[in-house]
Amino acid sequence: MTYVLHYAPDNASLIIRLALEEMGLPYRTVLVDRSRAGQHSTAYRALNPAGLIPVLETPEGPLFETAAILLWLADRHGTMAPAPQAPARGDFLKWLFFTSNTLHTQLRMLFYPDKYVGDDPAARQQLIRTLTRRSTAHMTLPEALGLLDARVRDDAPEGIPDVLDYYIAASLRWCSLYPVGGTAWFDLTEYPALLDLAQRLETRPAVRAAQAAEGLGPTPFTAPTYANPPEGSAT
Repeated sequence: MTYVLHYAPDNASLIIRLALEEMGLPYRTVLVDRSRAGQHSTAYRALNPAGLIPVLETPEGPLFETAAILLWLADRHGTMAPAPQAPARGDFLKWLFFTSNTLHTQLRMLFYPDKYVGDDPAARQQLIRTLTRRSTAHMTLPEALGLLDARVRDDAPEGIPDVLDYYIAASLRWCSLYPVGGTAWFDLTEYPALLDLAQRLETRPAVRAAQAAEGLGPTPFTAPTYANPPEGSAT
């Protein structure tokens, strides 16, 4: 079976590409042209009615939601995640879904504040400030990254990365790049375990393959530059 990954450069589909490459699985890609709102086309919404990227076509039908695809691939192929009966499974799952439900959701709000608070510039700026400032009252992006830094520090690497590692690394990339002109809150060196993870992943063949396919530049996680893909657009 050759999987079909519906992707846009430097979108959440990047995480799935990295996992497919790390697992050595056969796949081909279909570009979702964001410049023409391809994610909202009738054909694409037949695969993902939410109109979000990515979609992975599998023998069991199309899958969407990044964490769901990662978990399905890991379980299907028995790699890059603790097995269902392994003692580490629960810990892996809680941090995978923390990354998906908390970190990734907050990043989406940071990148697209208008989708959450409308066109009022003051409301947008308030949302951005709330998401990016340190707080003991509620979970913000710095607190979420701090928790993941502690988790990575306490979870010594063994063998190949897991799917969560790549999810985190892609998120670090986007923290450095987006929104344009609004990344001063983020400094990867403040999270030494995450920095070490990003540096290690940049040596992986899977990352080199994604760099070439999506024009990510030589240091896509530790010192990223905006994607210059051979096709499509990141936004």
